[in-house]
Amino acid sequence: MKLQTIVPLRSSKERIDHHSTLFLVGSCFVENIGRKFNYYQFQTLQNPLGILFQPEAIENFIARSVEERMYETADVFNFNERWHCFDAHSDLSDPSKEQLLTNLNSALHDTRNQLENATHVIITLGTAWVYRNIETQKRVANCHKVPQKNFTKELLSKEEIEESLKQIIANIRKVNENASVIFTISPVRHLKDGFVENQRSKANLISAVGKIMEATSTNKNLHYFPAFEIMLDELRDYRFYAEDMVHPNNLAIDYIWEKFKNVWVSEKAESVMKAVEEIQRGLSHRPFNEESEQHQLFLKSLNDKISVLNKEFPFMKFKP
Repeated sequence: MKLQTIVPLRSSKERIDHHSTLFLVGSCFVENIGRKFNYYQFQTLQNPLGILFQPEAIENFIARSVEERMYETADVFNFNERWHCFDAHSDLSDPSKEQLLTNLNSALHDTRNQLENATHVIITLGTAWVYRNIETQKRVANCHKVPQKNFTKELLSKEEIEESLKQIIANIRKVNENASVIFTISPVRHLKDGFVENQRSKANLISAVGKIMEATSTNKNLHYFPAFEIMLDELRDYRFYAEDMVHPNNLAIDYIWEKFKNVWVSEKAESVMKAVEEIQRGLSHRPFNEESEQHQLFLKSLNDKISVLNKEFPFMKFKP
């Protein structure tokens, strides 16, 4: 008796190990998977401008990074005693205009460097709903709680999303012809847009990615990982959701991570991950007596394990 539908998956030939270089950008799935990669000490750069929910925001960010178009004073604004940029998440906002510009331009610089060296680029699309600034007539990545009357709300068409994805791929290929580009659709429902509106949004995203994957002229090293479908078809019970009944909970995240790992992470990397996890658990251990001989021996053993890993992977940085 089958009590669950299973989304069929096929292992990739272009798998990830600890010598891989990863760039992750987009919506919440990137944040969740990125935390896993960071925990296991992979070489990653994740959302340097913060979470970006819609494809045009990702397109603009990657284009600016590749073209090295730095941010200037005209690109930022002051609101509620903080400086913001409509291209970035509020996490980057700062009381200092100079510091915000420094952080924005550092993000562009780091992103171009990572893209040039990336073996894998993971892009998660969250929504097709966008907000247009009435004053500038430009679509924004984040409204920063500026009053709603300053924006109009629009739904990107399948054709607009498809064109945006083509531009994202083209800009990545300008600096890196060989990286595997992995698209996903975020399983998080944007119910503030409305139940029907959320479904329309996801449908446009899925249709546009499907068109890109079908286009033989552009789909070299392009892949789709069905995070959205796994959440909806394999984890269709509310026990897999957080208290807000919108976001996947830790159990669901772990489940989808295991699926992603089975497709994309190499067997060689898994043995390294086990060694990393042993160290991470050791670092989180809190002894009853820090001065005891037993604890000092434990710390020495832990440091020896870190030294062994650092000989092969000097980029790994462990923090207690």
